[in-house]
Amino acid sequence: MKYQRTSQFKKAFKDLPKPIQEKLPKIFALFQENTQHPSLGVKKMKGHKNIWEGRVDDFYRFTFEYQIDPDTGEQICVFRNIGRHDILDHNP
Repeated sequence: MKYQRTSQFKKAFKDLPKPIQEKLPKIFALFQENTQHPSLGVKKMKGHKNIWEGRVDDFYRFTFEYQIDPDTGEQICVFRNIGRHDILDHNP
């Protein structure tokens, strides 16, 4: 599977505290290995057709969606946003 990040995700990542940024390689490696790992808490967001959320820790979340590459038919995981838990309410 391919992975992409939106410009919103990239900007939000830069605004994260350094300790959270340092956690993310391990979190995303785990995500690539097993999206259903219990520590990630991945679940479909209520009220959004194709947006999912995952847990970085007790306070930080990331959102993503699955798309299909129109050229190859390959599934793409697009990371949409990352930040404090309230991103889920405002800009998933």
